[in-house]
Amino acid sequence: MSQAAEIWKKVVEMLSKKLTATTINTFFEGTEGVDITGSAIAVSVRSVVAKEAIATHYINMIEECLYQLFSVPISCILLSGEEELNAFRASQNGENGLWTTNEFTFANFVVGPSNRFAHAAAIAVANNPAAAYNPLFIYGGSGLGKTHLLYAIANKLRKEKPSKKIIYKRGEDFTNELIAAIRAGKNVEFREKYRGADLFLIDDTQFIAGKDSTQEEFFHTFNALYEAGKQIVLTADRPPKEMARLEERLKSRFEWGLLCDIQPPDLETRVAIIRNKATAIGLDINDEAVMYIAENITANVRQIEGVVKKLQAYKYLLDAKIDVSTVSKAIKDIFQENPGLNPTPELIIEETEKFYGLNQGELIGGSRGRTITQARHIAVYLVRTLTNLSLPDIGNAFKRHHSTIIHSIETIENQRKSDPKLDADIRDLIENIKGHR
Repeated sequence: MSQAAEIWKKVVEMLSKKLTATTINTFFEGTEGVDITGSAIAVSVRSVVAKEAIATHYINMIEECLYQLFSVPISCILLSGEEELNAFRASQNGENGLWTTNEFTFANFVVGPSNRFAHAAAIAVANNPAAAYNPLFIYGGSGLGKTHLLYAIANKLRKEKPSKKIIYKRGEDFTNELIAAIRAGKNVEFREKYRGADLFLIDDTQFIAGKDSTQEEFFHTFNALYEAGKQIVLTADRPPKEMARLEERLKSRFEWGLLCDIQPPDLETRVAIIRNKATAIGLDINDEAVMYIAENITANVRQIEGVVKKLQAYKYLLDAKIDVSTVSKAIKDIFQENPGLNPTPELIIEETEKFYGLNQGELIGGSRGRTITQARHIAVYLVRTLTNLSLPDIGNAFKRHHSTIIHSIETIENQRKSDPKLDADIRDLIENIKGHR
């Protein structure tokens, strides 16, 4: 089964949970994913009638499913009959792994205190590749805008210098492509492809860590591009020094240029993001509903986008009024689909006390016993990691000065690197917190 067919099969499975069996059998029976190109998946349908029905009533739901799968906007092209299918295939020419979408630009990237530095660095790179920040390494949690900035750089350069060769790749896909090249005896073609890039964008770099052959090839690719004066931009979920299985020589090279982190957006930025996303899709949300979303969805931009898209589906399919009541339902659904989103400090403290067999309230009490102190350090670290509260706000939650909070965070960060048991405990605790909802 082709990749397009596998993806479409998954989309139909997701639709089956939202639509009746009659609808699936009537309109989606016999559909097949036939190609992935640019920012779209092409799907063949069995008749013009089915094509029109899907396009009229279900296309938004399909694209919402695609977004859930890929975390980037992907459209669906519906094709009925051999003539349309052949015409589509004849029009395609692959483009080095980069979705050809103009949705991710600097103009629609909402800037706030949490991402201002990374945004400015990305613009500098797009304006003058390889001149100052090479490589540019952007790190931060999932759904905070790292991929958006990669695409914004690519889109700006592609518009202003269309002759430049741009290659985008996810770390995991780079590994898979290398393995396929080795098996097929096409190592030379693989190297020529990547070392001929003018702009090399590598997303989720953490996935190459621990893979010896991939790291070896990536090391030489990096050197070739850097020495040729080509721009390299990388993203990851953590800085190079925290990638335990990444070779030291790669860590060193990743740190040659500029490191930028992106943090979860603050309240004002979340409000701006909600309004921006709603305007982009023509959805009217009143101020009260906007504030409700911003106060309840705090972890990342992707979750905010998910709520806005779900509200669009409610309005389109149910003709629902977009007010706080509707928003509340949308948020509830997202929490059910993604347990553990937006945990409160109280929940984290409660789960930590249970995990270490402590009485309720001991972590915010005055005890300085070794066990309680260590558990308190861990709870503080988890609040810092799983929420976007400021240090003073975390201090208030634990009734301690923010300088003490900094000490707790640094203590656990250092211990976790060298203590596998503690690392495992923290992972278990996170799962407990996620499973609480």
